[in-house]
Amino acid sequence: MDWKLEGSTQKVESPVLQGQEGILEETGEDGLPEGFQLLQIDAEGECQEGEILATGSTAWCSKNVQRKQRHWEKTVAAKKSKRKQEKERRKANRAENPGICPQHSKRFLRALTKDKLLEAKHSGPRLCIDLSMTHYMSKKELSRLAGQIRRLYGSNKKADRPFWICLTGFTTDSPLYEECVRMNDGFSSYLLDITEEDCFSLFPLETLVYLTPDSEHALEDVDLNKVYILGGLVDESIQKKVTFQKAREYSVKTARLPIQEYMVRNQNGKNYHSEILAINQVFDILSTYLETHNWPEALKKGVSSGKGYILRNSVE
Repeated sequence: MDWKLEGSTQKVESPVLQGQEGILEETGEDGLPEGFQLLQIDAEGECQEGEILATGSTAWCSKNVQRKQRHWEKTVAAKKSKRKQEKERRKANRAENPGICPQHSKRFLRALTKDKLLEAKHSGPRLCIDLSMTHYMSKKELSRLAGQIRRLYGSNKKADRPFWICLTGFTTDSPLYEECVRMNDGFSSYLLDITEEDCFSLFPLETLVYLTPDSEHALEDVDLNKVYILGGLVDESIQKKVTFQKAREYSVKTARLPIQEYMVRNQNGKNYHSEILAINQVFDILSTYLETHNWPEALKKGVSSGKGYILRNSVE
């Protein structure tokens, strides 16, 4: 095939190409068809500037760009192959285990959790977190309380039978609210009630049970007709009977977790024993008991070994 160069113009002697003059005429300034220009990879800096092919067009991209292009194509092909293999694997698992339900999507699980929480608002057990005592706490203690609220809410979402939670004595301009927003992603969208009112004015006093470690009465059962109150108090200085005295002011019934009835003190190097639990630990105990109606199992869920207590049947 003979090529003739006359200045910057090119003529092709091939009869095949001569028949396509109409197509070749629709070219850009670089001598390439306009449709092909749209497919070119922007590789400025990668192309070898100043090189002119025999055709008079700009130089093709360097080997480095071509290598990157091949690597990208291999990566895309590998991902497609991996997705195909994963799809076939799931299909084979469903065929081998027809009784197992397929894994639900995250969207479905979120919708299911929302439905359970909203149902608890109308017919489930109720739990109030009394946050009217934040003036007792330092900033560090407020941060710890905000973390406990996050863990409590997370446990409630996972429960088969969740509580409806109400944060009482809680103002949106308080330092605790700021900490909750700062530490807890999506706190403003939590499915619970937030009110500035005191828990004693929201419900009939005869329906309230304030859970405090200073009570003389052990909690025997979780009554769905009662509203249980947890004192939102993180007190590193251990100010005793704060929640108990508040309950007595309103003549509200009190109860403590039956730790003394089902657990015994365990000897440890620090000789430390405490029945004071974080609000999320108390909630885990109540939630587990509501599902199992078994106090030893529930207490094992919430009372850590660091509190210095173990179940009675664990003693050899």
